[in-house]
Amino acid sequence: MAAMAASHFFCNRHVNSSSDCILKISNPLGDGSLRPYVSSHKPKGSSSFQTKCRNSRTHVVKATSDSSKHDKKQVELVYNLDEKLNRLADEVDMNAGLSRLSLFSPCKINVFLRITSKRPDGFHDLASLFHVISLGDKIKFSLSPSKSTDRLSTNVPGIPLDERNLIIKALNLYRKKTGSDKYFWVHVDKRVPTGAGLGGGSSNAATALWAANQFSGGLATEKELQEWSGEIGSDVPFFFSSGAAYCTGRGEIVEDIPSPLPLDLPMVLIKPPQACSTAEVYKRFRMDVSSTVEPLTLLEKISKNGISQDVCVNDLEPPAFEVLPSLKRLKQRIVAAGRGKYDAVFMSGSGSTIVGVGSPDPPQFIYDEEDYKDVFLSEATFITRGDQQWYTEPSSSNATSYTDKSSCVG
Repeated sequence: MAAMAASHFFCNRHVNSSSDCILKISNPLGDGSLRPYVSSHKPKGSSSFQTKCRNSRTHVVKATSDSSKHDKKQVELVYNLDEKLNRLADEVDMNAGLSRLSLFSPCKINVFLRITSKRPDGFHDLASLFHVISLGDKIKFSLSPSKSTDRLSTNVPGIPLDERNLIIKALNLYRKKTGSDKYFWVHVDKRVPTGAGLGGGSSNAATALWAANQFSGGLATEKELQEWSGEIGSDVPFFFSSGAAYCTGRGEIVEDIPSPLPLDLPMVLIKPPQACSTAEVYKRFRMDVSSTVEPLTLLEKISKNGISQDVCVNDLEPPAFEVLPSLKRLKQRIVAAGRGKYDAVFMSGSGSTIVGVGSPDPPQFIYDEEDYKDVFLSEATFITRGDQQWYTEPSSSNATSYTDKSSCVG
């Protein structure tokens, strides 16, 4: 109630701002005390009174107090209103329960990707070093008054907003598994391109599961969320690791490992506007011409010696280059132009992103030539997360600066 009273003190209609930014507050009590006038209006939550007060940036409040019929005293109170209102909003949120949440939804790269066998069910077994990187989407979740429908919006066209979207699938799965009756308004500020081999949609699904669990007071353990997430997609369970993992099976068997790479190691992501169909890439994959190196040998070399071109093996590059021949030419040109600049150049996942590790800068020809005017560019670094915490966007601008020469949709 104290928080509510204070919010009315600053925000209700009985507080009038004059042109010189001095607030004049009358004291109808007439008893010599200085008290705020509190109306009977009850705001619906901290978000409503924050909105009303956002433009009230005065620092001096003048109040007149009548200690007697003939004696008036004026008192000046100096406030940092922004700090005060933020604190009051936090107090209201704590009292009312979680009502909104903003989370970072990072993508991943495959430092190496070996296809080890074809399964009877038509899928392929793989062995890969997955690592989360600092490029990611921002997702805002708010509790919805609806008890039957989630509402999803995004900043780019072409993204499905119904049950085809992995975020909606994740929220439906969480309610199915836990019995939760909470529905959400979700907005995605999309930065990760689609059809890129970066797992942006899988990360969104994992982030939605995490968010739903926070709103429900942690009904599920992280291990349960990870296990359930495999029902959404093969890459989703990885994002419940600490950020680096050796993944096998279809990718859903996740062995959490300490990051074998420096977190400040820079890289550049270069993605042409054309996407690679994962199904088409796997359809063209041939086991007899793939690498034969042991995946654990690659992991050991990376752990001991770091990244080099010979350890960044991706068995899906040859079929992806058949699907998209221009992607092969792009990689070849980056390798040639980046000699001595990049420790390794390789494709992530099933494409079509080419990663150059060792420098945040693309080769100059990407800027100079008309053929590459529509490529997506972003610099990035490796990131991890703490136990019982979700990923956070790095504060370093070098790790998060982002150039998009086209659309976010590949």
